[in-house]
Amino acid sequence: MNSRICSIALLCVLFIAAGINHFVSPGVYLKIMPDYLPWPLPLVYVSGFFELLGGVGLAVPRMRRAAGWGLIALLVAVFPANVDMLMNAGQFPAIPVWALVARLPLQGVLIAWVWWAAVKSR
Repeated sequence: MNSRICSIALLCVLFIAAGINHFVSPGVYLKIMPDYLPWPLPLVYVSGFFELLGGVGLAVPRMRRAAGWGLIALLVAVFPANVDMLMNAGQFPAIPVWALVARLPLQGVLIAWVWWAAVKSR
């Protein structure tokens, strides 16, 4: 199996699992929702739905490119929550500050990975 197919499979599992987790454990995501965003619980569910949709879309060759773009848009949209978490690190004592810092560039790595696996023309 080539690296692109392995990446797509891993990304499918990652996004589907994360999407399901938004519905199973919404409290985790509510804690990291920035205060300035309205309707936090619906936003948790909406982002989980789109993670699920994107993860499933990656598995469908005809939908893969659109799903990739959608997941990239989602990753960009949730990036401010990662920044907000770092800016309010004291609210998350169980998470080391280095991990909050590392999340920021890792978001870019994840975006690049989705682009390479699902969007980039072959």
